[in-house]
Amino acid sequence: MITPQRSGSGSMAQSPRSPSSQSPYLTVSVSDPAKMGNGVQAYISYKVITKTNFPEYEGHEKIVIRRYSDFVWLRDRLFERYKGIFIPPLPEKSTVEKFRFSAEFIEMRRQALDVFVNRIASHHELQQSEDLRIFLQADEQTMERARSQEIGIFKKKPADLMQIFKDVQSKVSDVVLGKEKPVEESNPEYEKLKNYIFQLEDHLAEAQKHAYRLVKRHRELGQSLSDFGKAVKLLGDCEGNALGKAFSELGAKSEILSIKLEREAHNLLMNFEEPLKDYVRAVQSIKATIAERANAFRHRCELAEAIKFKEIDMNKLRLTRSEKLIEAEHEYEELKAEGAEAARKFETIVKLMNEEMVRFQEQKTLDVGLAFHEFAKGQAQLANGIADAWRSLLPKLEACSSPSK
Repeated sequence: MITPQRSGSGSMAQSPRSPSSQSPYLTVSVSDPAKMGNGVQAYISYKVITKTNFPEYEGHEKIVIRRYSDFVWLRDRLFERYKGIFIPPLPEKSTVEKFRFSAEFIEMRRQALDVFVNRIASHHELQQSEDLRIFLQADEQTMERARSQEIGIFKKKPADLMQIFKDVQSKVSDVVLGKEKPVEESNPEYEKLKNYIFQLEDHLAEAQKHAYRLVKRHRELGQSLSDFGKAVKLLGDCEGNALGKAFSELGAKSEILSIKLEREAHNLLMNFEEPLKDYVRAVQSIKATIAERANAFRHRCELAEAIKFKEIDMNKLRLTRSEKLIEAEHEYEELKAEGAEAARKFETIVKLMNEEMVRFQEQKTLDVGLAFHEFAKGQAQLANGIADAWRSLLPKLEACSSPSK
């Protein structure tokens, strides 16, 4: 999901990065990461630039400064308010000091945050969010106050939140309705969807693991070639003849190729491994929505069962002509209203999830296809470059290895 360009219904929509004066647009860019503070209090801030002609926004352009926790706040608020919609995932928070402020990590996070906020800006429902408008336009003091007013499940500790997002594949907790089994939605299509999502996560994680190994291998080979190049150049300096010149050129070529390998390793990281990792996170976000659907279904069933028990109680009260009948009837009407609302919420989640899956599948086809295309193109260019470099040395090396006449 590198360049989201589709609406939630799956139809083609204007790219969020292609504003037009004739139609509504909302474009966002995350840039200029800067380290703020020192020691354990240090963090990275980002410049968030918004351009829009939405009437509810103040002006056509706004620049604000945001930190990672602000992006977390936005994600959490959207997850709480938009049940059934797949909320875009955020990159993980690194706790390792030596990696947290490395240039490569900062750039990976900047790119991922840019993708995150543009997914929201391009989504036909999420782009209307008041929380998004606050995130994109509020000053830092207002943003800090908003961040301190957490809602719903996000009052929980970080460890609890990780449990919610990472362990949603576990079965819905037992809710007994007169039977000795947990309340679960009995829907073959839904079961098929869940199985697909769980398998997709496993396969993506496996592909991402091997992509990481490819990046590591390219870097190790690049470092080895660099070391080899330096050693061969020193060997050439000792010779001082045609052989020495050939060795020097061999060493120089090795060092040049080491740079090519390092560049390709970086390209692999940013354009292949990171997109795969991002889709692993996206699937985990879908699993969180699946968990919300399970909770909504369970709540609807609990209320339906409570209504049945209340009807039984009311019949008993009618038989005994109890004075509590009026109060019971009032409670019954309240339960029916709650039950109807729970059913409405569940059906809304189901409808939105179906729409979101269409959008997700279409975007996944584009993004994963692009990632593999970039991988293949980069590998082909690297292989050609390496072959050309070694081939150019063959005449001189052959001349040195041929016996003199």
